[in-house]
Amino acid sequence: MSSQPYFETVKSFADVPITVEGVETSNFLDASEGLVQLFDLLGSGVFGFVQSDIKGNIGELRARYQTDSLGCSTLENLVRSEVALEERHGTGCLIRLTRGLTFLCRALQHMQKDPSVELHVCFKRSYDEVLRHHHTFFVRSLAAVAVRAAPYRRDFYSRISQGAPMEKLDVELGKWLSGLDVIVKRLKEFIEGEGHGRI
Repeated sequence: MSSQPYFETVKSFADVPITVEGVETSNFLDASEGLVQLFDLLGSGVFGFVQSDIKGNIGELRARYQTDSLGCSTLENLVRSEVALEERHGTGCLIRLTRGLTFLCRALQHMQKDPSVELHVCFKRSYDEVLRHHHTFFVRSLAAVAVRAAPYRRDFYSRISQGAPMEKLDVELGKWLSGLDVIVKRLKEFIEGEGHGRI
């Protein structure tokens, strides 16, 4: 078994550069891909619809970035470049990706703040806070089933610690979540503040 917690094996959101112009696109997408792998650790297709949406949005944003890496060097510049081109596809993908990242960030923050609560409760709280109001009754019903399929807290911790001590996991998870929280809050403020959409 590996001695590194999951959060040490993927690009950390804490290491994504944020400049005056915004959040660096390429590093952000790399860190987001690491987040997709986290869903695999949840097992049994839990939140497969969120994982699928995140993967698709990452792919679309990466394609947009590759067409104009200079003009899309930051996420904010990517959105602004689409306003100038009257093209909004990448912006829509960024909005949906930010929602998915916020959902996972809040769930894991709940998990860290309240060690006595099972994982399905943390994900239910997060879903209600972040995604519920964007979904139809049918999707909400699917989400309720997915939440109940979340693994037990101890099993999930075992999967993401990958054999490392829990203290090390908590430190790395805290850094990862702190970096992610800064980015999603910044993106929400930018997107909503400049009238590009709603997170």
